[in-house]
Amino acid sequence: MTPAIRNPAVDHVIKPGAPPLLAAHGLVKRFGGLLAVDDFSLELRSGQIAGLIGPNGAGKTTVFNLITGLDRPDAGAILFAGQDITGRPAHRIAELGIARTFQNIRLAGQLSVLDNVKIACHKHLDYGFADAVLRLGRYRRHERATQEKALSLLALFGLAQLAAEPADALPYGKRRNLEIARALATEGSLLLLDEPAAGLNGRETADLVELIRDIRDRYGVTILLIEHDMKLVMRLCEHVVVLDYGKVIARGRPEQIRDDPLVIEAYLGKPKDYPRDGNCEL
Repeated sequence: MTPAIRNPAVDHVIKPGAPPLLAAHGLVKRFGGLLAVDDFSLELRSGQIAGLIGPNGAGKTTVFNLITGLDRPDAGAILFAGQDITGRPAHRIAELGIARTFQNIRLAGQLSVLDNVKIACHKHLDYGFADAVLRLGRYRRHERATQEKALSLLALFGLAQLAAEPADALPYGKRRNLEIARALATEGSLLLLDEPAAGLNGRETADLVELIRDIRDRYGVTILLIEHDMKLVMRLCEHVVVLDYGKVIARGRPEQIRDDPLVIEAYLGKPKDYPRDGNCEL
């Protein structure tokens, strides 16, 4: 087991009562002279669906990278399920139960749809090298269970009939769904979705809203998503955090965010640049 990293910032995150599933406090990340994330804080409760929004270049994906260990913060602390995970490597954070998708789809394109999901299931191997080489009972039982689990997930995402197809042969929207299915197969308790509706049409986006709700209710996962489709955010998210130039400018329920002057300005410019008839839409 990876030892906990000593981090004095953790003391400022812990609140009285039940701790949040995820708590980020005072995160800072610089790339050379660019301050990509500036004093970012967030708390997520178990079972919550939350959104992280902001204009292009606001620092949203960098926040995801900090939470999942792809980047290390220059300052601040991240706690997950009560453990300080600040600066831990990505594979250790994934083992603890944080799964994610990417803005640019990352699938094993030449492998079948089924194999893409089965690979993620193998995080929970319960057999050894000898079991696999000799194909002993433990190996066979695990493989049967993995196959059933993967097919069940594919059915949830409407992909079961395409299980034998190579992932690269899928239409764009179905590849998006396959990436979410693969992330869910890791059995994490926190799912980070980076622009899950990107490239989807209106019908596919509406279906995605219902699918994400179903995932939360069926598997009990907590979900944090980055999204530019504001209709999806307003329909789906229970809490929204808004970033601009790496700094949080607003947080609250969707209806509060929608009417926040700072948020409108970040997306549409100064008040003189957008309609004042109440019809402007984020």
